[in-house]
Amino acid sequence: MPITLNDNARALLKAPNFCNVSTLREDGSVQCVPVWVDLDGDTVVLNTAVGRAWQTHLGRDPRVTLTILNQENPYEYVTLRGRVVSETTDGADDHIDKMAMKYMGVDSYPYRSSEEQRVVMRVEAEHVSYFSAG
Repeated sequence: MPITLNDNARALLKAPNFCNVSTLREDGSVQCVPVWVDLDGDTVVLNTAVGRAWQTHLGRDPRVTLTILNQENPYEYVTLRGRVVSETTDGADDHIDKMAMKYMGVDSYPYRSSEEQRVVMRVEAEHVSYFSAG
């Protein structure tokens, strides 16, 4: 059952902090990658290219752990465990441009490739843990 995020989690997700996405490979081992992250209400929004390993893992097993560290104080972070509840290519190009503005201050995602198709994944948190020591 999805939960409501607290103000501390929201603040870390809204700031230009990187999100470490941990997924399960087919053999059960963990893969962890840093990505940009967005928030829509209490839903975490991720954007990647179709066919990347972590996107493939989540298509097979939607369970995911996200850890977002405060870029200015790495002793403050939030970890969310949840599931991908939707995945779509609709609006994904516009969304990556929005993320480029958040993280790079540019209007358009500069690493766009004509060979890739962007995809947006929405994650609902089932457990949230916040920590701050500073």
